[in-house]
This record gives sequence, structure tokens and C-alpha cells, in this order.
Amino acid sequence: MSDPAATVEITVATVGKARGVRGELVLHLYTDEPERRLAPGSSCRVRGDGRVLTVRTARWINDRFVVSFGELADRSAAETLRGAELVTDVPADERPAGEDEYYDRQLVGLRVVDAGGRTRGEVTEVLHLPSQDLLAVRTAGGERLVPFVAELVPEIDLGAGWLRLAEVPGLVDDGAVEAGDGR
Repeated sequence: MSDPAATVEITVATVGKARGVRGELVLHLYTDEPERRLAPGSSCRVRGDGRVLTVRTARWINDRFVVSFGELADRSAAETLRGAELVTDVPADERPAGEDEYYDRQLVGLRVVDAGGRTRGEVTEVLHLPSQDLLAVRTAGGERLVPFVAELVPEIDLGAGWLRLAEVPGLVDDGAVEAGDGR
């Protein structure tokens, strides 16, 4: 059983350019839940210097998420944060709202098993590409990229620490390449 008080640090955004004279900042988001993680009154830290910032305002302007922080009085103060990463702590056992949704931190480190239950590798990273998400899987034969779709990853058991891959030759092993013509 996990410690209910345990937390993990997550990166929520990187600070972009300042906007306007009041010190608003455009954020490049790493969270799918900016309205929750960066709600007015919430706080985050600047990675590296540990400075705590309290969100004063947060809003969408077209497709950009714009915030102001109580500790930054004007544009000049805001510009000093450009490029900084903003982090916050969340409960380690927190789950997304959707049934088949996962945070990257929940997937990284999972054992990857085949349909027969044999361990084939470990998830080392989740890559978010425009077309689809990919799981980077470290195997005995090197790193493999597996599309993170239900057809190829039909089952995930966070409690047991594994995810199961569909039976697709060559997905995480070299058997299909060795048996075929090398393409």
C-alpha cells in the first residue's frame, strides 16, 4: 500500500514570452490539466531556484495559456522567468479522470510483458508526437518504440507494475526481422 502523503514533482510548463505591461506570461504547457494545475490561488515552483510563485490570473487567449503571478509586479519582473520550468507536487497515487488515461510517470518503469506473460522490457519514456504517443521500451535487443494505442497495448496493471503488448511479431523483438528478408 502506498503512502497517502507521498508526492511526486511534475513539470507543468515552461515560461515563454511576457505579454502586456502587467507581467502576464505565455506558458508552454506540459500538463493536460492547466486549469487545475495553474488555477488562480495555486502555487508552483521555479525549477532550479525553488522560488514559489502564486498564480494570480490564468486564462486562454486563442490557443495560448496566459498567467500572471502575485510575486511578479510588472513585465520587467516577468521577463526574468523566460525559459524557466515551473514544477509542482502532486499526490503520487493521483490518477487522471478518464478510465483509460495515464500520466507519463505511471507508465515509465512498468515491465512490458508479451501475451504469454514473459517480460520483454521496460518502459523508459513516453513520447508525445503529433500523430500519436509512443512508448520507448528498453529490451535486451535495444530500445524499441511502440505506438501507445489500445490495439497494441490492450492491458495495463499499474498495481502489478506491468503492461501487456499484443502478439505482433517484431514489435519488441528482432524475431520477425531475422526470419524475414531484413526489411
